Amino acid sequence: MNDFKVSLIVAVYKDTEALKLIVESLKVQTYENFELIIAEDGSSVIMRDYINSIQDTFFNIIHTTQEDYGIRKSMSQNNAIRSSTGSYLIFIDGDCIPYSTFIEYHVKLAEKKHFLGGKRVNLGPKYSLMLRSNKMISYNLEKNFFIKYFSIKKDALEKHSEEGFSFSPDSLIYNLFIKKRKKKLALVGCNFSCFKEDILKINGFNEELGDAAVASDTDIQWRLEAIGLKVKSCKFVANEFHLYHKRSSAQARGNTELYMHNKNNNNYIATYGIVKK
Repeated sequence: MNDFKVSLIVAVYKDTEALKLIVESLKVQTYENFELIIAEDGSSVIMRDYINSIQDTFFNIIHTTQEDYGIRKSMSQNNAIRSSTGSYLIFIDGDCIPYSTFIEYHVKLAEKKHFLGGKRVNLGPKYSLMLRSNKMISYNLEKNFFIKYFSIKKDALEKHSEEGFSFSPDSLIYNLFIKKRKKKLALVGCNFSCFKEDILKINGFNEELGDAAVASDTDIQWRLEAIGLKVKSCKFVANEFHLYHKRSSAQARGNTELYMHNKNNNNYIATYGIVKK
């Protein structure tokens, strides 16, 4: 198995309650050589006080902040990359709770000239409330997913509840069936990983694109592929629970025109990224 230091970068915005659930899930991770970087898109006093209260946990915690001028997830993630000390970076969102094997399985599948993309289990209102109110812990939900699958599926308002089934990269099921799936994966920014040296080559996330949706998945994928990397799936392996929240129908998708212009002209190095050009 690979054995290197991981920086787990969690993009957060005000939801301290969800961050507490993530921290609890990290206490039971099967891979211990990691640091937690809380990439805050803002500078909340409540968030800061909570993070200060958990600094004595067994894993190292780094907290990056910035002024709150609306959604600037790419900038906050770039802040985190600059502060990271791990050679391998895993990115998740602040409303996604990793399985206990999440970091270990990302590391096991990590491969040079590749980056990993996974999915998330979209929980419905009932299970999300149970987790938020501490009537259930994510570790138990993970371990009993097979038993609770139909109940989770019934509660979910979105499809793909089956993506909560997790298999070890060493298992027969993974190697016979999952590993051989040929369908190309569309990256989602809430569950992906890469070597730090690779994301530095493209100057991190492109802050010019605005809102998180394009910049943290579609754009980062094509730019990593532009330097010769291939996307490798960790679907059904490195899993996480996504807490339910209402989606705004007017949610911005970022500057798609600039994204297409950059892609058509092979401008894969971000102008406004880790280093401002």
